[in-house]
Formats: sequence, structure tokens, C-alpha cells
Amino acid sequence: MTDTPQPQPAPELPDLFEEERPRTRTERFLRQYPAMCVGLALIGLAILVAVFAPLLATHDPVALDPAIRLRPPSANAWFGTDMLGRDVYSRVIYGSRVSLIIGFGVAISATVIGLAIGLVSGYVRILDSIVMRVMDGLMAIPAILLAVALMALVGGSVFNVILAITIAEIPRVARLVRSTVLSLREQAYVDAAIASGTRPLAIIWYHILPNAMPPIMVQATYICASAMVIEAILSFIGAGTPPTVPSWGNIMTDGRALWQVKPYIIAFPAIVLSITVLAVNLVGDGLRDYLDPRQSK
Repeated sequence: MTDTPQPQPAPELPDLFEEERPRTRTERFLRQYPAMCVGLALIGLAILVAVFAPLLATHDPVALDPAIRLRPPSANAWFGTDMLGRDVYSRVIYGSRVSLIIGFGVAISATVIGLAIGLVSGYVRILDSIVMRVMDGLMAIPAILLAVALMALVGGSVFNVILAITIAEIPRVARLVRSTVLSLREQAYVDAAIASGTRPLAIIWYHILPNAMPPIMVQATYICASAMVIEAILSFIGAGTPPTVPSWGNIMTDGRALWQVKPYIIAFPAIVLSITVLAVNLVGDGLRDYLDPRQSK
């Protein structure tokens, strides 16, 4: 009597999709929104540079030393020196503080004020035509020209730059909020809240405002980037922060007369400004896709 062979168990097949499947929420977020993660990393780096500027700077950003003026980049002056002997690297490091303060300050101020104006104008129909005509009048003036005119009236300082750019950006936020509120107030849940006797302020706060926040948050990032560029333009033409304040626009102003022979004075602050604005825009694009997945590719 011969032994019958016993059936061998089938070999386990490897899970071909196990390695491709993100295991954590962080990995899923990184794979879905890589550009937004890059932008957040760059903004975080810029914030760290601004906070630890005294430790990262190699020289006093406002110290004058005519004996070493217009030196090219070297080990002693990483980004070179300007026509007054000031270290360009240290001025670029401290300039991140000015740009970030102005960018975030304008974004928060313009968003809050524009949000309040847009909510009232979009929900209270009596005030709509009056408020929007005022906003249309402000939008008829280019933002940079309006900021220049306001700076000529109030004088140059970081606070005045924030104030001037905020006034120029408020109408754009107000019109965006108004258009969003006009579509939201026709929704069924708003009609149900009105029929149940809910007060208008409660309807705006609990029903309209939460649904209007996603586009406003995206708009705030673009305002932040625009404010940084406008600040650099104002400082470049001499209508922004005082010349003693180390900002990226002031650094480029100091080097514009020598850009053909000493291009590094303009190149380094321009590159840093471009990267920072790009990072903010990447966050805005990623935030748009995150808050509204239907628009994501």
C-alpha cells in the first residue's frame, strides 16, 4: 500500500498594492497635495529665518562701513556688500521680518474687514447698492496707485504700508464675499432658518459665514503674496518703508543704480522674494483643492 502525496498549501502571494497604499494620514496628505506641502515648508522656513534673524545674521544690517563697500560675495560677506558697505546677507535676513509682517498683517486685516463688509452687503439688500458702489469706486483705482497716494499722505512706516495696502485690498475681498453670500442666502437651509424665526445675525454667523470661509481663506493667501510684492514695489520707488528699515524693496532700491556692474545687490533679495511669493501661492492653490476636492485634478 503506497502513501498518497499530501496536497501542499498554496504559496502566499505578496500584496502588490500594500507598498503603494499610504499607511498614515500624513502620507496621504503628502501624496495628494505635494505642492501645498512644499509651500508650507518654505513658509515655515521663512518664519524661522525671521524669528531667528539675530542669530542667523553675520553683521548689523544697518551698520555702515565705506571701506568695504561694493565687495562681491565672499566668505566674509556671503551676499556681498552695497554701496554703503552694509552686508547684503544680513539685510536680506532681516528683510524677511518686514515682508512677512506686512504680508500677514495685510492678509488678516483685509480679510476681516472685507469679510464684514461683504457679509452685510450680501445679506442686507438695502445696503448692498450703497456699499458696493463705494467698493467699485475704490477698485477703479489700481492698487499700487492707491497705495502710493495713501503713503504720500501718511508718510513711510511699516504700519502705514500695512494700512495703505489693506485699504487697496479690501474691495476685492468684499466683492468675493458678497458674491458668495448672494448664492448662499438662496439655499434651502437659510430659508428654513428664516421660517423658524432665527435672527439675521444668527443666520449670518451660523449658516452663511461657515460656508463662505473656504474661498475667503484661499483669497487671503493671494492677498498675502500680493501685499509682499506691493511692499517691495513701494519701497523700490521710495514710497514704502523708510530707507533705514532693511526690507527687500529697499535693498533692491540701493542696488538699482549699479545693477549692471553689481547685479548681486538686486539678485539675492529678488530671488528670496520670488521664492516666498511662490510658496504662498502654492499654499493657496493647495488650500483651494483641499477645501473643494471637486476642483482638484
